[in-house]
Amino acid sequence: MTADLWTVLRTASAVRRYRPEPVDDAVIEKCLRAATWAPSGGNQQPWRFVVVRSPQLRQVISEAARRTWQAMVEFYRLPEPDGDAADAKSRVLRAMREHTETGGDAPVCVLFCVRPQRGASDLQQGGSIFPAVQNFLLAARAQGLGAAITLWHDACEPQLRELIGIPDDWRIATLVTAGWPKGGHHPVRRKPLSEVAVVDRWDRPWDTPPRL
Repeated sequence: MTADLWTVLRTASAVRRYRPEPVDDAVIEKCLRAATWAPSGGNQQPWRFVVVRSPQLRQVISEAARRTWQAMVEFYRLPEPDGDAADAKSRVLRAMREHTETGGDAPVCVLFCVRPQRGASDLQQGGSIFPAVQNFLLAARAQGLGAAITLWHDACEPQLRELIGIPDDWRIATLVTAGWPKGGHHPVRRKPLSEVAVVDRWDRPWDTPPRL
């Protein structure tokens, strides 16, 4: 657990392998409350967070997770990860495979739903739900949990909508899994700032700002 914001931000990488220990409701509630503190367009807060505990719902998610992994393997022609390889790519592939194999068995599964606002594009709609998702992820990391965003709901949305009773005018944005990580938390690996930030012009990297 850490309360230092910069440490949380720097080490909030996706965690897909969880220990079987349950997560206390008080911990989950802190994550959900943090999600409600996120900004949204016009402060309309057009969100609903569905904590999934039903064995029936979790079975639907597990089957969807396995189908999603198989589709990814075929589409991206992913190699079978070597069980002994220690390189970063093999470790990620093994974690992704285990994540989809365990699927709905993750200690915590939360669906993030958004009610679309009239006239707003899909990208604009995302601005009113994914800040809440990020707050949830950061609150999870601050309490020592690991978490990851998934898109498994795409493979089972009709069943989820029917079983949960999601109204027609609401959309599922993403499914987040969380739990106590099997491993530790590590610094994220990201591109250098000079490759993603510019000053005034597309071809003027941040690390060489012009003098005023």
